[in-house]
Order: sequence, then C-alpha cells, then structure tokens
Amino acid sequence: MNETIHWTEHGQNMHGIWCGDSRHPAPSHIQTISQINAEQALHLMRQNTALLWRGDYHQGKQLLAAIKKRVHSKARTHTDFHKHRLQQAQHSRLFQQLLIEIQPNGLLKNNRAPNIAAALNDVFGSPNQHTLLLPLHLLLGYIGAHEWHKAGVAIPALNGKKIHVPYGVFSPVRGEYLELVAQAKLPSPCHTAWDIGTGSGVLAAILAQRGIPHITATDNSTRAIACAQANIQRLKLNEQIHIQHINLFPAGRADLIICNPPWLPAKPSSDIETALYDPEHQMLQTFLTQAKNHLTPHGQIWLIMSDIAEHLGLRPAEALPQWISTAGLKLIHKTDIQPQHPKARQQHHPLAYARNREITSLWQLAAK
Repeated sequence: MNETIHWTEHGQNMHGIWCGDSRHPAPSHIQTISQINAEQALHLMRQNTALLWRGDYHQGKQLLAAIKKRVHSKARTHTDFHKHRLQQAQHSRLFQQLLIEIQPNGLLKNNRAPNIAAALNDVFGSPNQHTLLLPLHLLLGYIGAHEWHKAGVAIPALNGKKIHVPYGVFSPVRGEYLELVAQAKLPSPCHTAWDIGTGSGVLAAILAQRGIPHITATDNSTRAIACAQANIQRLKLNEQIHIQHINLFPAGRADLIICNPPWLPAKPSSDIETALYDPEHQMLQTFLTQAKNHLTPHGQIWLIMSDIAEHLGLRPAEALPQWISTAGLKLIHKTDIQPQHPKARQQHHPLAYARNREITSLWQLAAK
C-alpha cells in the first residue's frame, strides 16, 4: 500500500495511494464515472481502464454485482485445480478495476455510503491519513470480514464460546477437526503443549480447556499473533497460554506438539491464503522433519490434515505416510471425519468432485 496513483478529474490533477490486491499491478489509466451499465463498464475494464466510481454507493454495489454475474455466466468450468485457480486470478484482476476513493479517516463521499472506518482499521491497523484508491470488491470483503469479526464464531469444542477473527486470519469455521482435537486421548503425562501456526488461537484454547497447564502458541504472522492474543485474553486463558511471534518451534521440548498446516501445495496469492496454500508442502515437511527434536521422551505430535490435495491430484496418497516415516515418526492412532461445512456439500462447484470425497484426519504421531 505505497504506490501513488495519479489521474485527471474536471481538469484537476488528483492522486491517491493504491490499495489493490498485491497480485495485480496498479491501474495505469483511470476514468471517473457516476453512471454506466455493466456491459459498458466491462468493455472499458477489459481495455485496462480502471473506473473510479463517483455515483451512489449502493448503485456501485449493484454495478459490481452485475459485472460479476456477466463474467461468471460466460466463464468456462475448469475441473483442473490449476486452471480453476488461474481463472479465479484473472477474474480478480478484472473486478479490481472498479474503484472507490476513500478520504482520510475512512470517509466515503459517495451518496448513501456507510461508515467504513472500523472495517478499515481492522485491515490496516490504524486510520488512513491519506486518500486511498481501493477496489470496491475488496472494500465489500473488508466490511463483511469486519461483521464476522464482531459477531465471532461459536466453537462447540469450547462449550459454545466464540473466537473472533479479523480480516487476514483464517477463521475456524470447520468445526470437525476441532472436535477431533477436543476428543483425542492426550499423552500421559501432558504438562506442556505447543500450537504451531496458531492463527486465531483456537487450538491452543481447546488444549487449555482440556487442562494442559503450560501451552505455547506460535505464529509468524503479525495479524495472527494479534488475533490470538485478543482471543486468549477474551477467554481468560492468559495464565495457561503464552504466545510467541516466531516461525515454527519455540525453545525446549513439549509433551504435545499440534499443528494444522496449510493443506494445499500451491502458491498463496494473498496474506490470508497462507493458511490454505503451502508451496510444495514446504511448511509441512519442515514441521515433520524438526518436530521429533522438540518432543519429550513420551511426547506426541498431532497433525491435522485433509486429503483434498490427493483428490485434486496435487499429492500422491502415499506421500504423507512416507514423509512421516522419513522424519523418524510412527503413527499411534489416526481419526478420520467428513467435513460438515457448506462447501463440502455443494454439487455445482467445479471442484465438487474433490470436496465431496474429502476426509479430515488427526494423525497422532510419536518418535520411532
């Protein structure tokens, strides 16, 4: 968020700081508009002309919805994962060509515009001091994420208590793997536990609720650390859980080391996707290779993994067991569960053939 964009409006030279998706270049040509139909807008956007919306805020939302509807209705259905991801990236680049100007302190001058200051603070950490140019579809995502952040996600494994997750941190909406962690037999004794890549802090909180007195939760994301700290404090678990802003393992050894790594071996295209995509399973393999050296003699490693990468043809079925064995680990117990989230039941999604067969597993491992 540091490139300054210039444009001319009513004979005046204007400028603002570009805040679009980092995957795509900033627009080189901007045209201001207050009224246009979706077909005309798409024609300009496909010619790499970004449209700065000056009209009514809600009409701008309707225009974006109409643009997306036209694009998706003409899009090819790709069941190949890589082609599907490429098409998503192409659509994202197109949609970010419809812009909105945000004045300092999160002010929108469009008619009927809402107060977006709190949503922007969630994303950027502080009020903006300069004029920003933001794709409208990103702004709507920020607003939606802020509403989810305020509402929180009720976690049955925490007796219905809520985890609050801001934009940029993976939300624990998939409750099935949380139940696996809540019910699995702990190593005995179990005085210390580490939650590697804690994200929202939900797994550390579940382990604390199970009575483990000393828990360390780590993450290399500044957003995740702030999120986890807020949730742990809200749940009054500060005495049990210590949070460290580091990559992977803290110093020492633990009776239990738990990790829910990214499940898909692909390149993330945004900060939030680092919780989903791990190029060539680098994080997973590094974790497995090093985890044994941090266990107490009776300690266990709990690895949470989905097999969706196998159904998508991104990982051989025998790869994970081989990596576990090569790391000097053995399987104690494996518990499987079918995902219950809505996407797992969608029949018309291009990747439904994989989602419908997906199994999530808790691998309980020990040193050989």
